[in-house]
This record gives sequence, structure tokens and C-alpha cells, in this order.
Amino acid sequence: MTRLRRLVHTLFAAGLLAAAGCAPPDEQELRLWAMGREGELVQRLLPEFERAHPGVRVRVQQLPWSAAHEKLLTAFVGGSMPDVFQVGTTWIPELVALGALAPLDARLNADDAADVFPGILEASRVDGRLWAMPWYVDTRLLFYRADVLRAAGFAEPPHDWDGWRRALQGVRAAAGPGRYALLLPLSEWQAPVILALQGGAPLLRGADEWGDFQAPVFRQAFMFYLSFFRDGLAPTSAEGQIANLYQDFADGFFSALITGPWNLSEMAARLPARLQGAWATAPMPGGSAGEPGISIAGGASLAVHAASPHQDAAWQLVEYLAAPQRQLEFYRLSGDLPARRAAWTAGRLADDPRVAAFWRQLGHVRTPPRVPEWERIATAISRAAEAAVRGDATPDEALARLDREVDAILAKRRWLLARERAEAGT
Repeated sequence: MTRLRRLVHTLFAAGLLAAAGCAPPDEQELRLWAMGREGELVQRLLPEFERAHPGVRVRVQQLPWSAAHEKLLTAFVGGSMPDVFQVGTTWIPELVALGALAPLDARLNADDAADVFPGILEASRVDGRLWAMPWYVDTRLLFYRADVLRAAGFAEPPHDWDGWRRALQGVRAAAGPGRYALLLPLSEWQAPVILALQGGAPLLRGADEWGDFQAPVFRQAFMFYLSFFRDGLAPTSAEGQIANLYQDFADGFFSALITGPWNLSEMAARLPARLQGAWATAPMPGGSAGEPGISIAGGASLAVHAASPHQDAAWQLVEYLAAPQRQLEFYRLSGDLPARRAAWTAGRLADDPRVAAFWRQLGHVRTPPRVPEWERIATAISRAAEAAVRGDATPDEALARLDREVDAILAKRRWLLARERAEAGT
């Protein structure tokens, strides 16, 4: 075969590989799964990575958040997991139990670990080991109408539960009939869990193998949550009956809600111009001496599949995307808050008072129990809360039923732990 013919064959074969979406034999192809809009935006960060790693090419698959959890589990069972994937914080224990994640402790240096908000980093640990690298953060705090709060006689949001109640009562009185102070959608479990975490409730007992929802500390928080509805401070309407959250907030149907950082851009885009200076954010009440109350550690992390044949290249991609300069760039593309404090400092993000509330709150976050069954437990909590709010069960009945339901959910966990204990004793 002549040199020219060999060259033609080589170019033709390379073209076929490219058309088939395959990397040439001397390249590593990394598959990255990212969720929602992040799956589209992250692709803008990858050319620089590929230039710095000429032997690596990244192929991104964008998944809708609504299907992502099931898709990951199906891919694991089917042996088709990507090398790197975005994972919600509460999914990590389940994926660890399956053996789907590669541990990252040995790869993350101490300085980079110290730069991540401590509560957020802890949310990516299970049994003391790090299984995913925080990419962007999420937590819940108060969004409120500052103009309405001032009209009710309060210059700033309260710091503790008693002050919170007084402020909400003042807002409710000033709002008038048919209006409320606080929106608490009954389909969400976060509010009762945040209040319980503020009181130090563990939620589960033993080795996280039994429900602990009838414990006095959880019951106290649960009763405080129910009092918002009992006293007419929050509407009992189901979330679906809220016609338009932003319109109702603008109209004063409610004047505060507990929500996350995605609503920074939504409020700015959806509220009328006359109210753009009238809304604000504040850390969760419930702290002491002016400190924020505890909220939930959330967000998304990047994980490496335990069976990926490209472990080193996969970590290099995670490290690249989680670097402060990339997190800052990604924040400017998406509005997702960085997990690295150096990104906040470099971008002066806390200079914006509305964003600054998240900076303060992220220093006071905790994660719910790190068990694979948490998603089911969280759903059970929201059902129990709704039953008590609607009067379908007394608070004591709702909590007793919740403990029974959670005990049933954790039955397999107890069996596995009992087997481990028996084996350890032999």
C-alpha cells in the first residue's frame, strides 16, 4: 500500500470514529452526566480542560432532574454508568451503599478541603469518607418583603423563634383579611426538618436504624411548625393551589417564604419593577446572640464511578470543575452558588446583600441523616406534617405514625446492621 493510500485510509478511519462519536484509540473519552440546565452550561467550561489534557475528550449527556435519580440507578444496574456524574447531596448514601462511587479522600488535598464550607463538605461524606466533591451549594433561608416587615414595625428580620413569631403576627395583622405572613408548601419536608435540626433533634436513633420523631425535641419543633398554620400565619392551601408564587408574593398574599438560591434570579426576573427594591433575604431565625439558625446543607456534587476505567482522568475533570475559578465562572453562567469560599472572595459575591445572607447561612448548615433511605423518610415526614396541618391526625398521632412508617422503611438497614454485628462477634 502506498504512503498516500495509507494516509487516506487513516484519515477515513478517523472520520468514521468521529462520526460514531468514539475517541481515537490513543484518547480517553470521559462521559459526564449533568442535570438540568447545568448539563448545558458546563459544556462551555470544557474546551479549556481538553486543551490542558490533549489526550482526554469529554462527552456530556444532559439529564432532566426529574429523571436523573432513576437514570443513575438504572445505569448502575445495567453497567452503563458514566465516568463522572452530578449527584444530589441526599443521593450520596444510596449510591455508596450500592458501591457506585469511588472514594476521593486520598485525592483531595487538605487546603482544598478546608476551602469548602464545612457543613457542605460533611454532606458529601458517609461513614467518615468523602465520596463526592461539592460543586455548587444550596441551602434554605428567608426571602421576605422588607417593605411589609417595616410597615409592621420591624426594621429587620428576627434572630430567634420568639421574635420570628412576633414579626409574623405583626405582618399578618398589617396584611389584612385573606392574607398571610409566611408560605409553607405542605409538599415540602424541609421546614419541619430545619426547625428540628435547630433544636438538636437527631431524627433517627440507634445507628440511624429507628425513627425518633416522638422524642420531645422533635415534637417541640413540630408543634412550632404547626403553630404557623393554627394561628393563621401560613395558608393551609396545597402548593398546587398557589396560582403564581411570584405574583402572590408581589400582591402580598404572603410576605415571606423559606426557599433557596435559585429564587435570587427568579425574583429579580419575575417581580415587577416597583418591588425590586422591596424584597430581601435573611438567614434562618433560630440562632442565638445574633447568629443564624441552622439550615439544611444541600446542592450538587461531582462523583467518580467506582468502575470507571479512567479514574485519574475522571478525577482531573472533577478537580478542574471544582476549582475556585471554575466555580466562579459557573456561578456567572448559572447563578449556582460556589462551594469554595475562595470563589466567593475572588468574585466578591457577598457584596450583594441578598447573596450575603447565603454566605452567612452556609456557615450554619447541617445535613440530615446519611442513610440510603433518606428520600423515602423525607416523603414520610411531609405526609405526617400535612396530615397534622389538615387535621386528619392529631400531632401525637401523626408522629407515632411517622415513627412506625420510618421504622418499616429502615427494616432492611436494621437487618444488615444486625448481620454485621453478628459477624463481628464471631
